[in-house]
Amino acid sequence: MRPLTRMRKTRTTTAVMATPATIMRMIIITTMIMAIITITAVTITTTSIASTSIITAIPMLMTTNRSEPDDAPPALSESETAALYRLMTWLSPSFPVGAFSYSSGIEWAVEAGDITDAVSLQGWLAAVLTDGSGFCDAVFLAQAHRAVSSHDDRALRDIAELAAAFVPSRERQLETTTQGRAFIEIARAAWHCDGLDEVIAASGSVIVYPVAVGLVSAAHAIALNPSMHAFLHAVVSNWISAGARLVPLGQTDSQRVLARLEPVVAATAKRAIAATLDDLGGATFRADLASLRHETQYTRLFRS
Repeated sequence: MRPLTRMRKTRTTTAVMATPATIMRMIIITTMIMAIITITAVTITTTSIASTSIITAIPMLMTTNRSEPDDAPPALSESETAALYRLMTWLSPSFPVGAFSYSSGIEWAVEAGDITDAVSLQGWLAAVLTDGSGFCDAVFLAQAHRAVSSHDDRALRDIAELAAAFVPSRERQLETTTQGRAFIEIARAAWHCDGLDEVIAASGSVIVYPVAVGLVSAAHAIALNPSMHAFLHAVVSNWISAGARLVPLGQTDSQRVLARLEPVVAATAKRAIAATLDDLGGATFRADLASLRHETQYTRLFRS
């Protein structure tokens, strides 16, 4: 019996002696587990807070992006967007009417010494815009636009015939009729609309450039005011481009001339819209003479 008693005592003693180490390990393990739980809880809490913040912020950002200031201008309507797109296309330098090959007599004015720099080019163009072909062409555009808008075929034909007879020289006649025909053909092929063929037929066989722009823009239901400003901007830009190549001028000087002519263009457009056919007339005899003299100029880069 004694060996058994000893074994029991030995086991009991061993269990009692192992208790402090075991307890220490348990304390360490427990501490580590609690630390992990605490870190995890903090991470989850932080993540939850961040997620909540993000979820809360997203609608606020979306609301902020959707909101507009009270004084914001109204967005363009579908018809206004289409009108802007078409005018920018039709009256851009890339629209193939051949405008780059004509100078409207500027080439002779440069050779004669009337135009020598940016200042003299600006003065020449301002005079032509205000009292010459610029104003007359603008009047014809406005009258053609109104005739098409009111479905007055008889008035449209009369305006087209008068505009074709109003140019002062053979080269200017070639310039404006060639561009008018090209504008009509390309607009009909690429930008056809209901009623355009009938309007073109009603205008007669000869359609000069401003009449072509007026009738096509009216057929597309584009308002007169933007059509007028876009047309005058395109004409002036082409004149400046010709002058820049002939004088010559740098790109910055060319843009300065265009910027300084902005109020002149705006004033001419306003006058032309309010004018009637009785207001037609010009006082730029020197410019008309330039278009006549260019026909016999010895060396030429341009067709007019």
